[in-house]
Amino acid sequence: MKIRLFATVAAAAALFATTSVSAQTVFTVSSWLPPTHAASVAQKTWCDQVEKESAGRMKCNILPKGVVAAPGTFDAVRDGLADISYTVDGYTPGRFIFTQVAEFPFLGDSAVSTSVAYQRIYNKYFAPLGEHRGVKALAVFTHGPGIIFNAKKPVTSAAEAASLKFRIGGGNINELSKAMGWNTTLKAAPESFELLSTGVMDGTFFPDESITSFKLSMIKHATTFPGGLYNTSFVFMMNQDKYNKLSPQDKAVIDKLSGEHAARLFGEGWDRMDAASRDNQKAQGVQRVMADKAFVKAVMDKQDYLETTWAARAQVKGLKNPRDVLNEFRAEIKKVK
Repeated sequence: MKIRLFATVAAAAALFATTSVSAQTVFTVSSWLPPTHAASVAQKTWCDQVEKESAGRMKCNILPKGVVAAPGTFDAVRDGLADISYTVDGYTPGRFIFTQVAEFPFLGDSAVSTSVAYQRIYNKYFAPLGEHRGVKALAVFTHGPGIIFNAKKPVTSAAEAASLKFRIGGGNINELSKAMGWNTTLKAAPESFELLSTGVMDGTFFPDESITSFKLSMIKHATTFPGGLYNTSFVFMMNQDKYNKLSPQDKAVIDKLSGEHAARLFGEGWDRMDAASRDNQKAQGVQRVMADKAFVKAVMDKQDYLETTWAARAQVKGLKNPRDVLNEFRAEIKKVK
């Protein structure tokens, strides 16, 4: 009798263990940036929050390196090579139009304010139009204000910028560079060290954080702009089929931690890394100058062209009153605390 009872209890325990294991959802998570990068750290923090909020029903398996190079990340998540990752919308030129609203010059001095405001505008206008069709867009965000960095000389005018070769990350900064007549090449961020260390490029357009994250010790000069020369639009995403297969309870957890919550998480992480990198740059001997009124005006003179071009493209894609949306975005940035 005791043997039979023991066998029954053991079988029940084994069944429970099997059910518990099978009930757990494990997300394959990819990052094309170093694990110490602000975006990678924010992604891991989000994963930790998902595991905690779901009482362990969901967890992340963060891969040691990206499943593909940065430009292929959107398709990799869409096709299921990874369940979760993030990418720069501008790494695939012409594919995403609405997202460029977050990339214009002089938008703001904080990644938190631009990211949270961007998420609000995205939810209201862009998500219904399927800008990231094919994946589950968990959040959108931006990095901190864009800066001109180089290893050669101070850049205090548009003409001085035109005398150097720069790496850029795509999006509206690509359009601005063309309009300004600057010599720029579209390359993913992780390629920056090799491009600069070999002298193929003289500098790069980056937020502060990137000088530390990519160990760009050759950088000696930085030119900042009020509100940033540009921003970069990112999407944080999940494979749609993976999301669809979640239970209603687990979908509720993902939804709770997505949207504005995740946008703020990424923005706060970027602001912290920007601040830390500025301290490191002092030790590195980077000389910082603020663009003067003439330099700012030279950029502003191209602003209307950039906005008009974007508005026309966005309207063709179905966005009504793009100029009003841009103005609303700027107003929303000022509201975010």
